[in-house]
Amino acid sequence: MKMQGNTFAQKGGHWLLLTALAASLMACGKKPDQHAGAMPPMPVGVIDIAPSDVPVSFEFVGQAAGSREVEVRARVGGILLKRAYTEGKPVKQGDLLFQIDPEPLKATLDQAQGNLQVQQAQLSRTKQDYDRITPLFRENAVSQKDRDDSLAAFEAAKASVAAAQAQVQQAKINLGYARVTAPISGMTSQETRSEGSLVSTTADGSLLTKVSQLDPIYVNFSMSDSDMMNLRKMQDSGQLKLAANGHFNVQLKLTDGSSYDKSGRLNFTDSLVDAGTGTIRSRATFANPDGSILPGQFVRVILQGAKRSNAIAVPQRAVLTSQQGKMVWVVGADNKVQPRPITVSQDVGLDVLVESGLKAGDKVVVDNIIKLRPGADVKPHPFKADASAPAAAPKQ
Repeated sequence: MKMQGNTFAQKGGHWLLLTALAASLMACGKKPDQHAGAMPPMPVGVIDIAPSDVPVSFEFVGQAAGSREVEVRARVGGILLKRAYTEGKPVKQGDLLFQIDPEPLKATLDQAQGNLQVQQAQLSRTKQDYDRITPLFRENAVSQKDRDDSLAAFEAAKASVAAAQAQVQQAKINLGYARVTAPISGMTSQETRSEGSLVSTTADGSLLTKVSQLDPIYVNFSMSDSDMMNLRKMQDSGQLKLAANGHFNVQLKLTDGSSYDKSGRLNFTDSLVDAGTGTIRSRATFANPDGSILPGQFVRVILQGAKRSNAIAVPQRAVLTSQQGKMVWVVGADNKVQPRPITVSQDVGLDVLVESGLKAGDKVVVDNIIKLRPGADVKPHPFKADASAPAAAPKQ
């Protein structure tokens, strides 16, 4: 009981002290500060919106293809004796790829040459007969019919010799086809017929392999018809400006994230929309002297060199995503922040293009945006990207 009494006495002493202090303040004519404990204005980095020409790029998924892809086919039938190239390795135009058994073709050539000799002998005999009859006909020693028959036999023999010569030429050509050579320089693919197989000249039986020309290399890609229409509309309205030559500068990004060291150019854009995919096919060509890009390889195609005229760009870090869409914090004349809904289109480096919601002169908050509330007092200062950007990760 004594301890409780002491506690009460102590509390009573405290109340008396506070009461005396309050009375003293009132006696001095001073009132308590109603703003005591209020949060000071939060310092925030802001940027002033000023439309300008912003370089933009467009990125698509592409696939490489040989600029010339040739099917190597057998032109004559026969047994495939050997393959003379290494699959998947480069070859030069004229290099031997396959050897078809030439012996039957040689026999056909010998037969054609023998027939030619027969026809040449027949031509010689008919020419002699015609030469003998011609002076006799002038002396009326033979009839007109004998002379005409001799001339007809001579002309027929000449035609037979010409036909036999054509057969010899055809047999020589076929014999040459027994050596299947590379029609172009490029990269070979897997063989479709193994040694010992019977090849023919039909569509199913003549394909032996394929050769793809790698320098230059083609990269095929597609863009949706809506994207193409949007690009054309912006270009027609002056919102989008291409380089001085009117063409895109085409770059490649490889699957490992690295960039290809050579620039390309667009050399084809289809005028038709693919009904199955709703896309428009395009193609770019690149120099590929060392064959580092292979047919079938997937890459990312980046079209550069265009600019958006009078465009508004804000840092991506300044944009928040809410249930209503994208928004930014805007500082008013009273240094209070309010949320502003915006519509964005594409990323440009660390910035994003704003299509609507902002105008010239707006002040957009870039940092401390998570801590803000509508109507909060802020202390704006110019945003410095270098000072606010996160430090780079240390090199391993």
